[in-house]
Amino acid sequence: MELPFAESYKIKMVEAIRKSTREEREKWLKEAYYNLFNLRSEYVYIDLLTDSGTGAMSDKQWSAMMLGDESYAGASSYLIMKDTIKKLFGFNDFLPTHQGRAAENVLFSVLVKEGDIVPGNTHFDTTKGHIEFRKATAVDCTIEDSFHPTKYHPFKGNFDLEKLENVLKSNPIEKIPVIIVTITCNSSGGQPVSMQNLKDVYSLAQKYGTKVFFDSARFAENAYFIKMREDGYQNKTIKEIVKEMYQYADGMTMSSKKDAIVNMGGFIGFRDRKLYEEASVYNIMFEGFVTYGGMSGRDMNALSQGLMESTEFEYLDTRIRQIAYLGERLKKFGIPLLEPFGGHGIFIDAKRFLPNIPKEEFIAQTLAVEIYLESGVRAVEIGTLLADRDPVTRENRYPAMELVRLAIPRRVYTNSHMDYVAAAIENVFERRDKITKGLKILQEAPIMRHFTVELDRA
Repeated sequence: MELPFAESYKIKMVEAIRKSTREEREKWLKEAYYNLFNLRSEYVYIDLLTDSGTGAMSDKQWSAMMLGDESYAGASSYLIMKDTIKKLFGFNDFLPTHQGRAAENVLFSVLVKEGDIVPGNTHFDTTKGHIEFRKATAVDCTIEDSFHPTKYHPFKGNFDLEKLENVLKSNPIEKIPVIIVTITCNSSGGQPVSMQNLKDVYSLAQKYGTKVFFDSARFAENAYFIKMREDGYQNKTIKEIVKEMYQYADGMTMSSKKDAIVNMGGFIGFRDRKLYEEASVYNIMFEGFVTYGGMSGRDMNALSQGLMESTEFEYLDTRIRQIAYLGERLKKFGIPLLEPFGGHGIFIDAKRFLPNIPKEEFIAQTLAVEIYLESGVRAVEIGTLLADRDPVTRENRYPAMELVRLAIPRRVYTNSHMDYVAAAIENVFERRDKITKGLKILQEAPIMRHFTVELDRA
């Protein structure tokens, strides 16, 4: 008999969570203005809002924290992190930051100016926000297959090379300071980018004379998909694949709250020493001295250990199989999903789930609210609210897909929790024809509104 799959870890500590009543959830939703970011954590039974900073650290990570060097300058924890980044990614220079959007802020303060154009493969919300805040333009060059939820493509995060080259050759290259490659591509469903596509993007960048930086929050998951789906990589280790991936980048930003499995932290890696020196000025201004940059020594130690653990196949196989487990359960119930499943969560196709809600009433947010109301499960909208308004016309931008993301924290929930989530969503699906009204905006911020927007029933 073939042995069944089992997790590559055992549980050492638990945290109590509490179920609530539907009446309580109705009240809490109104108090939160139907924005799930505004809910108190104790009001949530299973929290799939994000996989960012919500993972469970290992015993080795906790042990490493006890050895953290809290010296202001030149701490041993910084040197350990520097050595880890060099081994994994090949970059000699790096700047620690307190999280990924801080890394973007420091890097873009050097690179991005008003009127610039920054191509990418469906930029993450904070990335686009930092670009547009500087009165520059983010141009999406993702392949068309990415925008078709049911169409199979093993690497839906890939760049359309023709789109990218058109941007590069039709604009002054001095106006294109960098190409941002997001691995995996979060906003298009946690979809990976192939090694061949990384090579080709880097080749175009060199041809036209610009830089390539990887948004690396989920780089290890991307490497896993390369190993599993791309010819020639099946017998390579994850660390070998990662080392090759970063040969095709001039640098990286990292939200370490994802694939470094820590609660806080980030960094920027550089191949160009001059760019590192320029960015150091902003790091000192915004984050802290160059050898801590907004991080404590204990956090740098945990981060370094987490990077090594997340690039082990057994860990990644356990994680991504759990994502697939939830996806298969939902498919069995007929729930419309984005396929193939990504690396950090399951994305529900809200347009097909709630066909009676007009796009002006925020389809995906409406569905996320209904899922919470049904079960206490908190998800997040990847749709019109997140797409924000056009910075020039101030009209809503309606994306090709309205998605609800069920982001799975690392090493936190069991498959029994996934069963609960699947059953809850099936219950909403069974009553979907009765959901005919969406939501309306009462108040919103001028940029990245989805975090703090206030809504009401339409």
